[in-house]
Amino acid sequence: MNKALFPDLIINGETVAHADIAAETQNHSGPKDKPGIAWRKAAHALAVRALLLQEARRRQMKAESRELSPGRFETEEEAQIRGLLEAEIDVDTPSESDVHEVWARDPERFRAPPLWEVSHILLACDPRDEAARETARTHADQLAARATSGKEDFAMLAREHSDCGSSANGGQLGQMSPGDAVPEFEAALRQMTDSEVSASPVLSRHGWHIIRLNAVAYGDTLPFEAVRSQIATAMEKAAWARASRLFVGRLMSAAEIAGLPERPE
Repeated sequence: MNKALFPDLIINGETVAHADIAAETQNHSGPKDKPGIAWRKAAHALAVRALLLQEARRRQMKAESRELSPGRFETEEEAQIRGLLEAEIDVDTPSESDVHEVWARDPERFRAPPLWEVSHILLACDPRDEAARETARTHADQLAARATSGKEDFAMLAREHSDCGSSANGGQLGQMSPGDAVPEFEAALRQMTDSEVSASPVLSRHGWHIIRLNAVAYGDTLPFEAVRSQIATAMEKAAWARASRLFVGRLMSAAEIAGLPERPE
């Protein structure tokens, strides 16, 4: 990133290297034609990290590294920051009445998972290969138009054109629950109704899918007892996030910061 566009980031006299910000950008999204957005997000993330680490050191925080996953442990700095946040932020466990109030506000939000009866036609391709992806898309668009016309049998189209092993069964995938399909496929299912065929092909890592939702069974509304723990956990996490933002805000207000670009929305 051009240093003329983004001057050195200095937090209480400590310079955050441009190379560190550049490395951090891989963890932040932004339009390909606007790399400055990811850079600004990365700069803010490292500014917050620097402030927390400085405060942890000022307080001489000591914390043992925890195992994050099998064989992967926190760094010393990560442990110090965690220790600081644990010492600073203490949120109350929500009361039974508060948790019940959240549930009672809209019980319909808390349902058992749906069950989908699904068929599809797959036009396989490597989505990273632009030429192959667009060639398959053209074919998929044609098949989608035929499948939604009401003039041709979906199962027959699947037998003749699908690259999935399910083609032998007319494209039938059977019953599916959340988590059974790739995210793009599931997202499309959640927008569809009984007997609907996707008007536009859906791209996943496997290629283009023309999806037919044969039937859907929506889960029943769950009673309060079944979701109490889930709601309480979500409320605690939200309270912790609010408290941590306030804490970071106080550190920023008291800090001497130079070169921090405006935070993108």
